[in-house]
Amino acid sequence: MIAYVTVGADDIARAKRFYGAFLPALGYGLEEGPEGLSYVLPVAAGQSVVQPDFYVKPTFDGRPASAGNGAMVAFEARSQDQVRALHAAALDAGGSDEGQPGFRASYGPQFYVCYLRDPQGNKIALFSSNPNEPGRDG
Repeated sequence: MIAYVTVGADDIARAKRFYGAFLPALGYGLEEGPEGLSYVLPVAAGQSVVQPDFYVKPTFDGRPASAGNGAMVAFEARSQDQVRALHAAALDAGGSDEGQPGFRASYGPQFYVCYLRDPQGNKIALFSSNPNEPGRDG
């Protein structure tokens, strides 16, 4: 199981605006400190920690942050409508479009996805595979 994912950011305020536009809608809470942003899912009393956490941090070596070529982080939304709404919110919050919301022929018929770049250039996917919604072929 993946415990956490970290992306680097040179401008934490810009990153906070971008990720704050959609991660709270997916249930993530923000813990902010001098070391950057920590987005975590809530844990009810008596439950195990829900993973993975998502961190946005300055680089440890002090050099500029860079996006990994081929690296992407995907977040699951509840519905196709939520994918569209969060895509729009992320663009309004400083992200750039890397692929409009929709179905892709190379994925399963229920996989509805959009792609974004955060202000640092990290690639982000928002997707829904809700079996109760119309699929690509229906």
